[in-house]
Amino acid sequence: MAIRLGDEAPNFSAETTQGSIDFHEWIGDSWAILMSHPADFTPVCTTELGRVANLTKEFEKRQTKVIAVSVDPIESHGGWIKDINETQNASVSFPLIADKDRSVALLYDMIHPNADATATVRTLFVIGPDKKVKLTFTYPPSTGRNFEEVLRVLDSLQLTAGYQVATPVDWKQGEDCVVVPAIKTEDIPAKFPKGFTEIKPYLRITPQPDL
Repeated sequence: MAIRLGDEAPNFSAETTQGSIDFHEWIGDSWAILMSHPADFTPVCTTELGRVANLTKEFEKRQTKVIAVSVDPIESHGGWIKDINETQNASVSFPLIADKDRSVALLYDMIHPNADATATVRTLFVIGPDKKVKLTFTYPPSTGRNFEEVLRVLDSLQLTAGYQVATPVDWKQGEDCVVVPAIKTEDIPAKFPKGFTEIKPYLRITPQPDL
């Protein structure tokens, strides 16, 4: 069964390049990203993991841990990390799960037979500190992910988890937000003292509240 938004992220134990983990314990009180890769020593994956490594400080600022899964064994992962670091001018510091039996891939529905009967597609999950799935992306194996978009969505998820706002189209950190419809217009000033603009009764705009 496919994992849906709001579901608890399935827990698992696995061997990684940084030792054995219990997934939920590894997440702890952080946000987390779990992302799949079709196989080691594949070109698009190499660029993706290098990019993630070079964004380490950005993920740390957002209190977000990153972990990747590939169907190859630990020994293969070690050699691949060397290639990633060399070719992408990176330093991979996050763990890679060895999923030789595809147990994690199957648990998270990362294999789509219409795309490839054996290889994982490029699935990415954002998981909150409550261990609930907040976001899923699924790309075909031929298309690399956009990690600027992943960071943008993380910013939105973390903002909207703490305030009664939503983020409009193309929103980026620091831009105005939408007041959720559940808040009555007369109650907005008390909740959002920076002010608001009513464009329509259902479309009320306010400055980002946590800045």
